[in-house]
Amino acid sequence: MPLRAFASTDAWIFDLDNTLYPAECNLFAQVDQRMGEFISQYLDLPFDEARRLQKGYYLDYGTTLAGMMSQHGLEPSLFLDYVHDIDFSVLPEAPDLDRAIEALPGEKFIFTNGTAVYAKKVAAKLGVLERFSGVFDIAGAGYVPKPQTAAYESFLKAHGVAPERAAMFEDLPHNLEAPHALGMATVLVKSRYFDHPAQREIDDWPAPPDHIHHMTDDLTGFLNDITQAIAVIRAGDPEPA
Repeated sequence: MPLRAFASTDAWIFDLDNTLYPAECNLFAQVDQRMGEFISQYLDLPFDEARRLQKGYYLDYGTTLAGMMSQHGLEPSLFLDYVHDIDFSVLPEAPDLDRAIEALPGEKFIFTNGTAVYAKKVAAKLGVLERFSGVFDIAGAGYVPKPQTAAYESFLKAHGVAPERAAMFEDLPHNLEAPHALGMATVLVKSRYFDHPAQREIDDWPAPPDHIHHMTDDLTGFLNDITQAIAVIRAGDPEPA
């Protein structure tokens, strides 16, 4: 899909963890560690066993929380409050990203399997919070997580977004399957944080799968390229090579 296809996009949807911020700051590693700690304490398990259970639920249910709710009747707020109680000081301010998001035509949203409170803290630390029209979180999705199609449908309905005019940015390739099927443009933001087997397979792809329309390891640069391409098209000039 050429960049000129974004000329009709007026809803820009961003995953949060390891997408809006660089994975190298290891913010999500703190969340990951605290998920294991919570399960260990909640189920009275050794930490190593709790970690195995955590990762198993993540693979089977899409999120650890979904597995804990299904298998153990967990009240989600107990889990979410605990795992998001982390040190945000590791996040860098991102003024270049802020300008790149601001320049995109249309509305911008954060769509996360975490909480809105957590997402807003992250976005505020990055310095990009004011650029977003809304934050759609796991509670808004009725605790149905990405990659389930129902989560994306809930987002679209909640914010009145037409999928054919939307673009989804994600670091997990399987989380882009439903957006592609719904008619969104999809962008995989590659990171070196390997939290899912699918992330380790990316480097071995002979070509991206059909549901991945674009890939980048530089979100800010990619957004700037989109804005430039849109400006050229709207000026009536041929798109640059």
